Amino acid sequence: MSIRHGISRVAIGAALALAAFTASAADYPTPKTGAWVARDFKFHTGEVIAELKLAYTTVGEPTGEPVIVLHGTGGAAGSMLTPAFAGELFGPGQPLDATRYYIILPDAIGHGKSSKPSDGMRAKFPRYNYADMVEAQYRLVTEGLGVKRARLVMGNSMGGMHSWIWGVAHPEFMDVLAPMASQPTEMSSRNWMMRRLIIDSIRNDPEWQGGNYVTQPKAFKTANVFYGIATSGGTLAYQMMAPTREKADKLLDERLAAPMNADANDFLYQWDSSRDYNSSAGLERIQAMVLVINAADDERNPPETGLMENALKRIKSARLHLIPASTETRGHGTTGMAKFYADALKEVLQAAPKKTM
Repeated sequence: MSIRHGISRVAIGAALALAAFTASAADYPTPKTGAWVARDFKFHTGEVIAELKLAYTTVGEPTGEPVIVLHGTGGAAGSMLTPAFAGELFGPGQPLDATRYYIILPDAIGHGKSSKPSDGMRAKFPRYNYADMVEAQYRLVTEGLGVKRARLVMGNSMGGMHSWIWGVAHPEFMDVLAPMASQPTEMSSRNWMMRRLIIDSIRNDPEWQGGNYVTQPKAFKTANVFYGIATSGGTLAYQMMAPTREKADKLLDERLAAPMNADANDFLYQWDSSRDYNSSAGLERIQAMVLVINAADDERNPPETGLMENALKRIKSARLHLIPASTETRGHGTTGMAKFYADALKEVLQAAPKKTM
């Protein structure tokens, strides 16, 4: 088994810093939305939903090379259509030029306009996990959209973990796999402990009432802000934004006062779905060329543990693109800014062989 294993690092200069303030959406085709219904969808629990709605957004035409882009926890397809991500990738001449690629962005189960607890079932909705979410994505793409093979599967955070599952569960489906802000190893350590604090804060709030609340329980908003500050944002960036207690208080007060339109049951399910995630057992099955994109200051996936480096040794063709920490990075949120890895992604797409079914 040949192993291609290295660490790419990016240089961050004054020009790049300026670009962060001037970036605007690229001139890519107008996104289109749709929905497909998966009939008799069976969850890993054995529960079956007769009609599972799966919403999606596409950019580009179906005649292009298929690319699948997967969003993070609490997001949806639209959360990937930002100037910092899509604006750096989907435009003419960019790595995922939408005049060449057919970009598919699913709303995962429990997210966006796909079926979720708040549609009516509340806490009786099947307790889905990441494997269920990926199976639904696979059925949407293959049965609903008729795609037999993708050039690339990539995702951020939860979507990065979903990408790992795609690579293990459907190893012949893609040429390139690009998981971001994630690891293929068991959900554990600070990452899981912080998630459990969100989950428990909702379940233990008397206002939750077992999921049958009349008004949204308040505890989960505070837990969400706490989790966000603890696991995303970047140490250097926070020090720059809040160098005094007064400024730190102001930043925190603003976040606590910001509107939050999430539904508590949806929110609980979204975070709880990661509980049994672990792709490590199947890494040798991955056939795609793998580009892992992580940030050195990612509080949820700290590189100093060595977990990622050890995992990549088990994959036939894998490479780590580790973005160094700076005042421009945002910890776990860094990978939402494609300027840090657009060149690396383009390089891998140019190098990866195209296979046929």
